Amino acid sequence: MKIESQIEKISRFQHLELLANQIVEGFISGMHKSPFHGFSAEFAEHKVYNAGESTKHIDWKLFAKTDRLYTKRFEEETNLRCHIIIDNSSSMHYPKLKDNQNFYENKIGFSVLASAVLMKLLKKQRDAVGLSVFSDSYEYYAPEKGSDRHHRMVFNTLENLLIKTTVSKRTDTVTFLHQIAEKIHRRSMIILFTDMFQSGKDDAGEEALLNALQHLKHNKHKVVLFHVVDSKTELNFDFDNTPRKFIDVETGEEISVFADNVKLEYEKQAQLYFKKLALSCTQNRIKYVPVNVGENFEKILLTYLAEKQNFG
Repeated sequence: MKIESQIEKISRFQHLELLANQIVEGFISGMHKSPFHGFSAEFAEHKVYNAGESTKHIDWKLFAKTDRLYTKRFEEETNLRCHIIIDNSSSMHYPKLKDNQNFYENKIGFSVLASAVLMKLLKKQRDAVGLSVFSDSYEYYAPEKGSDRHHRMVFNTLENLLIKTTVSKRTDTVTFLHQIAEKIHRRSMIILFTDMFQSGKDDAGEEALLNALQHLKHNKHKVVLFHVVDSKTELNFDFDNTPRKFIDVETGEEISVFADNVKLEYEKQAQLYFKKLALSCTQNRIKYVPVNVGENFEKILLTYLAEKQNFG
């Protein structure tokens, strides 16, 4: 690869950490309008006081300003352990980005930036973060830690996901979710970014996937599934009616169709799959959140904060 093209690729996301930090700071500045009163601009140093706790570390000056009880937190305190999982199979590298597009306008780029944003928020709250990446192999694993060195290492891994384009990597979600579940021993919040495209979409395949998601819940973990899609084409099938060849990026299978001929049936089946998936997750107490690559990150951050408050 020519050094010029390598530099151009790097320059597109060299500010991943800076961009993530800006998103978090902007989100925090608007938190006073939110019901999450425990997460003010000072939430890195304080946590909400719970009845029955020692009053020794209550910040009475903050109480005088806010009329709310907070206790001071200390550097060594870790309030939560969070493990982020990213699906890096070929389908996650859709849609193919044009030269004028930002890296976060496809599914893998969106998932990487969303993960970076969550990491920044976790770091502000002095929570521990771990990362797993899978496709047709278990590509990366880092346990939950909170040190600066650990965060830098994980950020480097996220950046590498943007450099390395994935060529024909199938999704083996079931196998690797089971392996990841076996690695996470201490009670954690598990956050999964995936497009939920996997081989075997019959009832047996869906049952195997659900069993893998349930396995993530062992040891009383909380599981949040962010279902990442490009809504325009993957849900609404928004293509013009010229003859097109559709290629499965994971299997190489091809089909030539006029979009209008299959649009209604495609949308029906896609919506059915989404609804079935959402119902299964609800029945198994897995937080299911569909997200579109064109959305901002407020939904992801608010979901995380709401689930954290309920984690207990």
